[in-house]
Amino acid sequence: MEFVTLSLPEQQLQQQQHQQQPQLISQLSQQQQQQLSQQRILCASCGAVIAPNAANLCINCIRNDVDITEGIPKQAILNYCKGCDRYLQPPNIWVVAELESKELLTICLKKLKSGLAKVRLVDAGFIWTEPHSKRVKVKLTIQKEVFASTILQQVFVVEYVVSNQQCEECTRVAAQQTWKAVVQVRQKVAHKRTFLWLEQLILKHNAHQNTTNIKEAKDGIDFYYINRAHAVRMVEFLREMVPMRLKTSEQLISQDIHSGSANYRFSYSIEIVPICKDDLVCLPVKLARASSDISPLVLCSRVSNSLGLIDFNTLKSVDVRSTSYWDLPFTALCEAKDLVEFFVIDVQQERAPNASNRFSLAMVEIAPSKDLSQTMTVRTHLGRILRPGDHALGYDLRNANFNDAHFDAYVRRSTAGSAKRAGGGGCPDVVLVRKSYPNARKRSKKQGRSWKLKKITVEEEVEAIGKSKAEKVKAEMDYELFLRDLEEDPELRGMVNLYKGKLAFVLNLVWSRSDGTVCFSFQIQTQRLQKWRQKKIWRTRKTTRRKTSLRLTRRSCWTNSWME
Repeated sequence: MEFVTLSLPEQQLQQQQHQQQPQLISQLSQQQQQQLSQQRILCASCGAVIAPNAANLCINCIRNDVDITEGIPKQAILNYCKGCDRYLQPPNIWVVAELESKELLTICLKKLKSGLAKVRLVDAGFIWTEPHSKRVKVKLTIQKEVFASTILQQVFVVEYVVSNQQCEECTRVAAQQTWKAVVQVRQKVAHKRTFLWLEQLILKHNAHQNTTNIKEAKDGIDFYYINRAHAVRMVEFLREMVPMRLKTSEQLISQDIHSGSANYRFSYSIEIVPICKDDLVCLPVKLARASSDISPLVLCSRVSNSLGLIDFNTLKSVDVRSTSYWDLPFTALCEAKDLVEFFVIDVQQERAPNASNRFSLAMVEIAPSKDLSQTMTVRTHLGRILRPGDHALGYDLRNANFNDAHFDAYVRRSTAGSAKRAGGGGCPDVVLVRKSYPNARKRSKKQGRSWKLKKITVEEEVEAIGKSKAEKVKAEMDYELFLRDLEEDPELRGMVNLYKGKLAFVLNLVWSRSDGTVCFSFQIQTQRLQKWRQKKIWRTRKTTRRKTSLRLTRRSCWTNSWME
């Protein structure tokens, strides 16, 4: 605190000023009189005369004691890609931004998001720097309440260092081991049975050996290749296996105007015909007449590079090429999920079966497995396969309602011609598709399968990683139905490679006691032969011989017997 000493003439002058002060105050306004009469206090730190506040400190002392910029970094790094002139915006978005632009200021402020969350940002702006200096300076003005009813404002500078980093797209262009061609296979159906079958064909012929990555998409799968020729070879393989149509596109990645060279990325989009084996379809009238005048309502009996269709009323079969299908497309009326199980009561052959044909016409009396009281007689092409007492899978069309223009036209023509419902080409009540084996299915479910299939390592997309529980259950159900099709269809089973499954070994320790001696025997049993061997072990002529399996609860009894 400074003390000032006044001389005598100065004291007289000061007394005169105090005498004149009431006159001056009377001449001032009321607001100025309140300001003059306001109380003043001394700063608790430096002793300066200040207006009263909650902290009892002057502004300079508050700034020295409290730093509202604490927690906000004064230096940061900006990631910049020289290839595409973009900056990295957290977390993984690359944005085009020029120097001292709004977009660049947004990126800079997002780098300080955690620190600025505790203060109030009042103003932000750039400070000019040399463009080649690799430095970006931002001037920030912030406010924060430090004490009760006391808000402190502070200005500071944050310096950003520009660091070069390649974005993902530029990395793919600059890298030598990147993909140049992709084969996108799609099929717009509600199940994955076609892709499961196609996966086994690819594994059998080793058609995926040149792929760099395989990704699973929403309605299909993508194959990535380094060389375009490998992608073309994959397209030709798929053309021989499934009916499809192809669309080719190319994208310019980079170009050198001096040498005249360019780097392209090729995409081959393949769409598989949305018809699967055992589907019930209704052909357009024009396509049915062009296909040997076959009945429009047919079954799909085979899928290869063409669709094999069979008329279950006349055994007439045709092959529909992919070009013919895309000219006159049609959809499936019923799929494998709509199959209903029926019990075969009686089978009457209409004609002697041909040895060269595995199908033959027959009149079959059936009843739903859930309600055997409802019997009906239908014509089927499975007369050579079905026997009384068998089970068959078919489509129940009695209460079916299809939103299909081709099927509506077929029903109108059948009604106008007074066609019979069970014969003569009319709309039948039930269409039998194939024979069913419920007992074998229960046995395989209980004991497990002695064979297995290999799988291709597939990478899931980011959007498909978080699958719901219903989607996972649906995928498992599709795989189980595909395994059942392999078990029940020998023709389909001959097209894929089956591998020996892992045998479940069970170690049983059997001990017997006879005439005071203890005998031990170890038996390794597989899951399939376990029950049969157990029965064989327990069947013995000596009734005095006692056999029990060793358990943890009988450890003490086993130890005592061993000591004897």
